[in-house]
Amino acid sequence: MTLKLYNTRTKTKEEFKPIDPANVRMYVCGPTVYDYAHIGNARPVIVFDVLFRLLRHLYGESHVTYVRNITDVDDKINTRAAERYPDLPPLDAIAKLTTETTAQFHSDVAALGCLPPTHEPRATDYVAKPDAASDMIRIVQRLIERGHAYEAEGHVLFAVATDPNYGKLARRSLDEMQAGARVEVAPYKRDAMDFVLWKPSAPTEPGWASPWGYGRPGWHLECSAMSAALLGETFDIHGGGIDLVFPHHENELAQSTCAHGTDIMANTWMHNGFLQVEGEKMSKSAGNFVTINELLNSDNFGNQYWHPRVVRFAMLGAQYRQPLDWTVDRLVQARSTLLDWSLHLHDYPDQSEPNNDFIGALSDDLNTPAAITIMHSLAKNRSNISDIRQLKACVKFLAVFHNETQADLLPGNKVTSFEDSKLVEVKINARLAARAAKNFAEADRIRDELAAMGIALKDAKDPATGEIVTTWEIAR
Repeated sequence: MTLKLYNTRTKTKEEFKPIDPANVRMYVCGPTVYDYAHIGNARPVIVFDVLFRLLRHLYGESHVTYVRNITDVDDKINTRAAERYPDLPPLDAIAKLTTETTAQFHSDVAALGCLPPTHEPRATDYVAKPDAASDMIRIVQRLIERGHAYEAEGHVLFAVATDPNYGKLARRSLDEMQAGARVEVAPYKRDAMDFVLWKPSAPTEPGWASPWGYGRPGWHLECSAMSAALLGETFDIHGGGIDLVFPHHENELAQSTCAHGTDIMANTWMHNGFLQVEGEKMSKSAGNFVTINELLNSDNFGNQYWHPRVVRFAMLGAQYRQPLDWTVDRLVQARSTLLDWSLHLHDYPDQSEPNNDFIGALSDDLNTPAAITIMHSLAKNRSNISDIRQLKACVKFLAVFHNETQADLLPGNKVTSFEDSKLVEVKINARLAARAAKNFAEADRIRDELAAMGIALKDAKDPATGEIVTTWEIAR
């Protein structure tokens, strides 16, 4: 099976050829853990979890190394930790905050069916080491020695003008990048585009000893150090959200290649598209900010709870590079499909491997919509045991189903919204049509399906017309 992936660096879909097929290496930028992860954060985690599963399928579980980092030192983290734990020393305060928020992140993404990465490094572990210079400090020293960085007023900055390849990932000129970026204006910079590798910390801020004084690393430096330490100076795939292409990934690429003297950092750069909520950019000011935890544990989105399998399935309904509009309707449709499939899949034994058509769709740049279309096709022939077993293999491969019952997929076992009510009416009409056609087995199947949703049906004859009328209520 040939795997093809879209490479942001070349803007083309390319055949994936790992540097070493016995050690396929992927790095994905993980969360900055200062608060609950929002639904936009969930998209890259789910997307690259699917890629991780596909790579393990194609190359073998023991031959794939997946690194997803934790950013646990950052200005937002520092501010939040100081507010929440004012009596603790700065490093202890950020450690306490990030330990709590990382645990919550792990709980949320595990509920969404995501496998743990092979390694999950925390940035603070790569700043200072008792037995040697840290990975981050070593990279900064190399950049200074090679003329790519300079010290100024306690800061160390990367000199963008020294890298002739700068801008090739974003495929924009320096003028275009400067115009589109929030460039910090500072008197100590030689050029406005130069970015921070190391910056000084006040005594009340987290920091570490360095050749340039007490301070902390720049955000971009952290990922360069962690990826090199765990995957090597060059590796196969670097991933993240489209918002990271510039400046984060552009800066990572520049400092890594200039420090190591390599032409590349990663052969393939992959980025998932933006996510918006009900057609608008997600923001707290707009009142549409949705966390993973809220989706799974409260009724703040669509006035109902959502099962994590439903959330994951809804997320995979769009191809990863395309924008995704996160709507109640998208979740309703995903749940309706899983409810329908679960009735037939629950009692069937597992089949270990999905078919080649399904794997082929995913191998075409993670084309999950095409893979889901194949799953719908398999679901149509419900009398064919082979197709139903294949469907179960596919849904389990995508981790959108794991033997849940219909009741499981409806948290609280109740209809909780108008959208659910519409689904019930559709099923009732289908049951009435089956009865009219004297297909009583199908009618009984739909009744059982509704019962699993917590719906009680009552059939009665309309005295005026003599027709059977079905009413329903939520079972108590």
